[in-house]
Parts: sequence; structure tokens; C-alpha cells
Amino acid sequence: MHKYLAPLALLLAGPVPAHAQTVEGAVEGDAILKDFAFANGEKLPELKIHYTTLGTPQRDAKGDVTNAVMILHGTGGTGKQFFQPQFANELFGPGQSLDTKKYYVILPDNIGHGGSSKPSDGMRMKFPRYDYTDMVSAQRRMLTEKLGVKKLKLILGTSMGCMHAFIWGETWPDFAEKLAPFACLPVEIAGQNRMWRTLSIDAIKADPLWKDGNYTDPPAAGLRTAASLSMIAGANPYALQAQYPTREAAEKYKDEAFARTYGRNDANDTIYQLDSSRTYNPWPNLEKIKVPVLWINSADDFINPPAYGITEKAAARLKTTKFILIAASPETKGHSTHTWAKFWKNDLAKLMAQ
Repeated sequence: MHKYLAPLALLLAGPVPAHAQTVEGAVEGDAILKDFAFANGEKLPELKIHYTTLGTPQRDAKGDVTNAVMILHGTGGTGKQFFQPQFANELFGPGQSLDTKKYYVILPDNIGHGGSSKPSDGMRMKFPRYDYTDMVSAQRRMLTEKLGVKKLKLILGTSMGCMHAFIWGETWPDFAEKLAPFACLPVEIAGQNRMWRTLSIDAIKADPLWKDGNYTDPPAAGLRTAASLSMIAGANPYALQAQYPTREAAEKYKDEAFARTYGRNDANDTIYQLDSSRTYNPWPNLEKIKVPVLWINSADDFINPPAYGITEKAAARLKTTKFILIAASPETKGHSTHTWAKFWKNDLAKLMAQ
């Protein structure tokens, strides 16, 4: 697989330290889903969903797992992104909100990501054009067919995973006892949010080296544009102004950040990942969500800015939801505030205690 553009989730969260690549007790596996039918009518005889787990499943008399939690990553990420210390060290330890001695934590790689089936495995642009509905369907089949999970204690999702959590709450209202969607809006991806995604896709496709996805050399110019847009989309302008208050400092940081983020992902995978949000729109059916929900956004999120008025209208319809907006500061992390558990771990602890 070619790797030329950092996953958005990692662009937004920063580089993953080498020591954060593993967590003690982590177990990896694959769910091979036979005859997978996509929402658009396309099919694959086999779809692989890779996953990582922490902790030990506890089972009832029927053999069903009773202590499972699923955590869903963002665009371009993988389940292992949650091994970063700013997440794992705050949540998975003894007495913490998602203590792996108590919970069986499931970290899937979604369709098109990580170790799961994706265009760069060989099909390139002939890979089925998946969307969020397909991703959630694959998660459910992984849980029920491979892991013996018919009920979850919690679904926590960040960014794209946040949107998946809203889909879960509407499509299978009783599957998860609680939802924690962080860094998204429960509305169609439109306006600026859709534009920067499609601008990234257009840039890759406009590169002469892309060749309708059949490239031998990476479409580097297109990928540079896509990487640059991702860096801006994930930035916290307050922190950048405070930390790099001169032109020289800002440009030096920009060069360093770009150098460590550019060059990590396949161009076709990137196109599919950014485009998969195209059908997302939970807005008409928000009232179907009945379980306790902790919904958290941050005020410095370029991708989901708070001034739209969407959160207020949605919260009025989501009767079991607590919405929190984290105030912007030089310490918050823009869109990737969702990955820094110190900002919201106490609120998650309260949700788990309900």
C-alpha cells in the first residue's frame, strides 16, 4: 500500500508517539463478514473488519458478552489511535471511566481504514463506494457474528465516530445503553464541511498522476493540497496565535507539522474516506434516540463551529442528551479536543455512573 497523506484523525491529533502504539493486554483480530451488501446495492463476497480489544469479556448464561464498550475512530484513523497517552492514560487504567479490568473495550478499524478492507488492498476505485451506513452495519455484524456482543454498555465515537454514534442511536436504539458522541453535528454534511472535503478529493483527482486511481507514482500535488486543507480544518486558531505569534514562528511550525503528517495514506483510500460522509443525515429521526447521551463539542472546532445554532435545536429534540460545549482556549486542541480526555473525562465518568 502506498502511504502519502496522514489520516485526518492523526493530522488533527498530532503524531502518535512510538510508545503509544501498544497498550498492555491488547488483542487484535479480524471479522470476515460473508456476502456483505452495501447500501448502494454493491456487494463483496467477503469484507474484513480488523479490530483491537482490551480487557476480558464477561458472559451471561447464554454466552452473550455483558461488559462491552465500543470506541469509534475518526476519518482516516484506526482503533489504535486511542492508544495515544492523552486518551488511553486517562481512561483505561484502574478506577478510570473505561477501566479495562471492568470493561471489554472494542476498537474497530472501519471499512476503508487500517487493517480492514479498503481500496488500496487491490480494487482501487472499483472498491464499493461505502458510506457511514455501511460502516455502522459492518460494526454491528462484527459485534454480533464474531465477538458475541448483542448489547453494549457504551458507544463512544470521535469525529466520524461521533456521527456513527448518532446513526447507531437511531437505527438500533436499544443496542447501546449509552452514547458519547464527541465532535460532530447530527445534520447533513453540507456548507463549509462538505466543501473542504470535496476540495481535497478534487485536488487528488485533478493531479495528472492520479490516472483515475490507477497511479504507479503517488499524485503528490493533489495529496499536498489535501494534507494542507486537513491541517487547517483541524487547527485551533487560538493556540496557534498564542504559540506562534510571529510570521517566522508560524511558518516554521507549519513546515514541521506538514513534514511529519504528509506521506502516510493512499490517495484512493483518502478519496473514499472523505466521501463516505455524503449520505449522513440523522436530523429527521433524532427523536428515535432514547438512551442517555453525552454529546460534547469544542468551541474552537473549525469543522463543527458552534455559531450555526444547530446544537441548540438538536438538544431541544434529544430529551435524554446532555450537551456540553468546551470553551476555546490556548490549551484546547481544535477539532481534536475530542481525543484529549482530560477535557471531558469527568463528564464521561458521570455518564457511566448513571
